[in-house]
Amino acid sequence: MTNEPARLNVLISGGFSGAYEQLKPQFERTSGIKVTTGSGASQGTGPQTIAAQLARGVPADVVILSREGLTELIATKRIVAGTDVDLARVPLGVAVRAGAPKPDVGTVEAFKQILLKADTVVVPGSTSGIWLTADLFPRLGVADRINVKAMPRGADATAMVAAGAADLGVLPVSEIVHAAGVDFAGRIAEEIQFVQVFSVAVVAGSGAIEGSNRLIEFLSSARACEAIRNSGMEPLATAS
Repeated sequence: MTNEPARLNVLISGGFSGAYEQLKPQFERTSGIKVTTGSGASQGTGPQTIAAQLARGVPADVVILSREGLTELIATKRIVAGTDVDLARVPLGVAVRAGAPKPDVGTVEAFKQILLKADTVVVPGSTSGIWLTADLFPRLGVADRINVKAMPRGADATAMVAAGAADLGVLPVSEIVHAAGVDFAGRIAEEIQFVQVFSVAVVAGSGAIEGSNRLIEFLSSARACEAIRNSGMEPLATAS
């Protein structure tokens, strides 16, 4: 037996949050462990990225974020070696204001045309938005022809679309399907798709290793699969 308190601090990015919010009460009920949750971006700049929060000492036992962001944390020795597990993957989709006509986004040319017709396109400032602005938009030849705003979080992006401050948002499907005030127009074409993987790991220096491992086991178990699918993601972990 250990004397560690039955309490965990989790830092999570937006992509996995829909599934996590469904699963957290079940974990707390079945484990007896109380979980306190903070949020942050997987990558990017500014004080609210998960890396920046860890660097300034924000308490965290477990992080859930994009694999790209986790790889950076592993490189800076912020993660307990060998504790990382891939939980789910999710493609990019398009969000429009609730009730607005849903454009065709299923082909490369259709997606390019809706970008060009939009007054403002909003993306997250994290992993997917970094890829869109640095890779896809230049590849499509639209980077200097569209007005793109990168918001700190996916939730900020969908809020802009919901308020009519942006015509469309391009972000992980899991950050669209349950967002208030927006509709899911569809996934972008496979040829230009960027499928993100969201992963979980124990933070170096955590005083709650046992509880952290129990949370990871729960999130990667068969019990978590339905909530993950309902959030627009595909489960990856196969723990029983």
